Amino acid sequence: MIKTNTEQLVCQSVIGEITSPQGGINPYRINPDGHSDVYPGVGGITYNLRIGDLAGEKFGDHVEPAVSISNFTQVQGQPGPNRALNQFSCVGNLARVVSGDAKGETGRVTGKHGGIEHVLVDFSPEVLERLTIGDKIQIKACGCGLNLPDFPGIKVLNLDPALLAAMPLKKLKDGKLEVPVTHTVPAKIMGSGIGASHSHSGDYDIQMFDQGIVKEYGLANLRLGDFVAILDADATYGRIYKTGGVVIGIVVHASCVLAGHGPGVMIAMTSKDGLLAPKISAKANLTTYFAKMK
Repeated sequence: MIKTNTEQLVCQSVIGEITSPQGGINPYRINPDGHSDVYPGVGGITYNLRIGDLAGEKFGDHVEPAVSISNFTQVQGQPGPNRALNQFSCVGNLARVVSGDAKGETGRVTGKHGGIEHVLVDFSPEVLERLTIGDKIQIKACGCGLNLPDFPGIKVLNLDPALLAAMPLKKLKDGKLEVPVTHTVPAKIMGSGIGASHSHSGDYDIQMFDQGIVKEYGLANLRLGDFVAILDADATYGRIYKTGGVVIGIVVHASCVLAGHGPGVMIAMTSKDGLLAPKISAKANLTTYFAKMK
């Protein structure tokens, strides 16, 4: 068992409501080859895309799995409540519907999407059918400040302690922490979201436009909810290129057609000194770990 500081963590409520998809005056999106089309995008209730599904299979752009929520309350003209929702929600947190026909039903947080500043929540198909845009969802936010006392060179972010406990982590003889991942990703293809000043919300995208790299790393079969290792990267205090560093992230939204974009990865762990040792496992997906948390 990997030691954590779980008993020191605050558990606090944050709340959001199911957002609506939005359309633009000019609905076309242009890919790097110059092709334009109109694509479904972020927000709403997405009935046929959930964790475990392929990230690049659907005709869409930045589509978010299952339910997308935001808090539109302004405090002194600032979106403080939505910042709290995004910064303090952690993947694996319990989410409860508190209004509408599905009131009382529960799901789990699966990720955070930067730019649009959405928190993403998974529910069963039966619950999705009963949800309505505008329904409120309250999250029992726990995980901010989670750390591993025996691994001071590793920073943990955005993870519920129960999710961390469900992961088959292993301390290696060389002092590194072995973490199962479905894929490794070279930092050179990371795009939108790089350079953010912190990693407690949002994500950054895997660019999928170089087919040679996509084939070499097997990225065509990335799935939503996959844990991946980004090599030569660090996200301790923002997302940067760092030779020898390793970032463990979770694929949170589907692929994109815009230049610089792709499947989004939310930070879960990071070590600027490369103290994370990725181990390839097809089971390293939220669907596997959520089943253990029931």
